[in-house]
Amino acid sequence: MNTDSTYEWRRQLVWGIIIIVIGVTLVLDRMEIVEVDEIWHYWPLLLVVLGMNKMVGYPTARHFTNGLWLMFLGLWLFAVVEHLYGLTLHNSWPFVIIALGVKIVIEPFIKARFAPHSEIRNEK
Repeated sequence: MNTDSTYEWRRQLVWGIIIIVIGVTLVLDRMEIVEVDEIWHYWPLLLVVLGMNKMVGYPTARHFTNGLWLMFLGLWLFAVVEHLYGLTLHNSWPFVIIALGVKIVIEPFIKARFAPHSEIRNEK
């Protein structure tokens, strides 16, 4: 199995597991075994999982930086939903602008760490 097919297989596996977990959770909610309202506030952590999925075994620099971005958004949204450190959408939206700037600054450094042919091969 080459790197590209392994990456695609892992992405498909993670998406399948996420869909199964959501389905099982909804079935358990309908059966009144689990209250979805109690666990719904963890939804931003799905973005963190998806970001980690993009970063592990990453075939290109773009996948890696997009994984970092998804992880940041997931953690930021989780902090907002949980009101950690007093964060709300109203007072914390500038963090998104700062993170976007950081992503733009570090992207060339991350691209320099990857082989140039892998970026061209995987661009579609």
